[in-house]
Amino acid sequence: MAKRYSFLIVLLVTIVLAAAAAGIFGWQGMGEVEISGHGIFALILGTVFSLAMGGGLMFLVFFSSRRGHDDEAGTPD
Repeated sequence: MAKRYSFLIVLLVTIVLAAAAAGIFGWQGMGEVEISGHGIFALILGTVFSLAMGGGLMFLVFFSSRRGHDDEAGTPD
């Protein structure tokens, strides 16, 4: 069982490193690209909004599950 988890961890780390390498390669391949202050602000705002939206939706799923609303959804009338 430990061998299975170690394989999974190695696989996931490899995927993350490959994605990081692709991002770095793509960024450097664009040449001299400058991002203005408005662009940096938009990137930060988009990241914060995406994380807040994901966290809020996960909270709603957890809250709904704890209150038992999910149990009623699959029962026929």
